[in-house]
Amino acid sequence: MSPLPYYPEQYQTQLDDKTQQRCQQFAEFSPPQPQVFASPLKHYRMRAEFRVWHDGDDLYYIMFDQQTKQKYRVDSFPPASALINELMPKVLEQLKQRPRLRNKVFQIDYLSTLSGQVIISLLYHRQLDDEWQAQAEAMRDELRQDYDVQLIGRARKQKWCLDQDWVEEALTVNGNTLYYKQIENSFTQPNAVVNQHMLEWALQATAHSEGDLLELYCGNGNFSIALAQNFDKVLATEIAKPSVDSAQYNIEKNGVDNLKILRLSAEEFTQAINGERSFRRLEQAGIDLADYQCNTIFVDPPRAGLDQATLDMVQGYDNILYVSCNPDTLFDNLKQLTDTHVIEHWALFDQFPYTHHMEAGVYLRRK
Repeated sequence: MSPLPYYPEQYQTQLDDKTQQRCQQFAEFSPPQPQVFASPLKHYRMRAEFRVWHDGDDLYYIMFDQQTKQKYRVDSFPPASALINELMPKVLEQLKQRPRLRNKVFQIDYLSTLSGQVIISLLYHRQLDDEWQAQAEAMRDELRQDYDVQLIGRARKQKWCLDQDWVEEALTVNGNTLYYKQIENSFTQPNAVVNQHMLEWALQATAHSEGDLLELYCGNGNFSIALAQNFDKVLATEIAKPSVDSAQYNIEKNGVDNLKILRLSAEEFTQAINGERSFRRLEQAGIDLADYQCNTIFVDPPRAGLDQATLDMVQGYDNILYVSCNPDTLFDNLKQLTDTHVIEHWALFDQFPYTHHMEAGVYLRRK
């Protein structure tokens, strides 16, 4: 038994079963046959977190079974990227050689990219000091002989960043390369290959669109950067400041000139667009909502789905692109949306293979 199920020989059967379950669930909306996007069988997770176990002179990774809480030694982790697997033993060896780095380290987090960059975060049950920094710099320099590495130390109320706390991802979408700044400890799509499929599907679903696009919950601009080519203008909203900063970087890096990011929550934007409340942030960003003729809206909400006010607002658009990390709340939202709209495109994305979880996307147009 392992802390995370991993049975490549059963993958296709599991994927078919999950697909069938979702098709049965969504049948009442009479959608077309879904496009199903599979995951790589291994090395699909760009992020991984491991607890560190100290056992005399030995030091190794552990994970916990979610049900029994039993710990398991983890020497390799096939779901994680090949880059993470390469670094796992090398990082432990570096810690064993450097007592100040090893002392009271309790967790190691990895954020890797398809572009070959990686952040290693060392988490401690003690405060970090100059001696820690000196040994961390030596470790970083050794690893950089073979890897494009950033190293970060974390302790209570401390974040010690040796250089920078972000990496730059490069995704291939319809033969083109898109670049994304990804910040340590911020949300990024965990399965980069499936993310590429999601972006390509969204581009296909919105092909030949007219007018402007409004996106809520844009994060670091993952979708809006790719979708900008299909619309005259794009206005995207996001509340988390690190994600907004990343999105601005990504806009400039990718040379996108028809996309603006607005730091508002979906609820705040609903109030602004309905004229219920004015926001200084709109003025500071030089954005006049009257300049946008958005007849398409894109939402990628949290697991809870759309709140009622946002759902009512979304329903007012001619075209709705909805990507969901929770098909059950998507199903609930579709009960209202399909009163006025019909599902034209539907897709299932296997972001987390060997689990029951599946992500979904629908494109709806007004009846």
